[in-house]
Amino acid sequence: MPALIYANSREKVMIRSLLKSKIHRCVVTEANANYEGSITIAEDLMLAVDLWEGEKVLVSSVTSGSRIETYVQKGPAGSGVIIINGGAANLIHRGEILSIMCFTQSATPIVPKRVVCDSQNNIIRR
Repeated sequence: MPALIYANSREKVMIRSLLKSKIHRCVVTEANANYEGSITIAEDLMLAVDLWEGEKVLVSSVTSGSRIETYVQKGPAGSGVIIINGGAANLIHRGEILSIMCFTQSATPIVPKRVVCDSQNNIIRR
């Protein structure tokens, strides 16, 4: 449910959760259950959708339907890495197709940054 805040004593402003960033149809390059949790994302993909290291993301497997929340770790730019780390690697495996989403809260509409990837995690559409 959206939160109400008061801009002044008479005006209520509704804060909504909105999509901020999305990497769609990227492919898991590695899944490592023996690593402390997170998702490693190639830095160029992070920059394209304005993700920060440590930022919370929702990861949804198009392949299996599994969904997890975790935080982002930066991988080498241009490497195409998408690595599922920790216990989540028991749910999401190498080769699965993902959507990675990040949300923000705002009182006004925003334009999310979105990219679509090919099977090598190159950006094919913005």
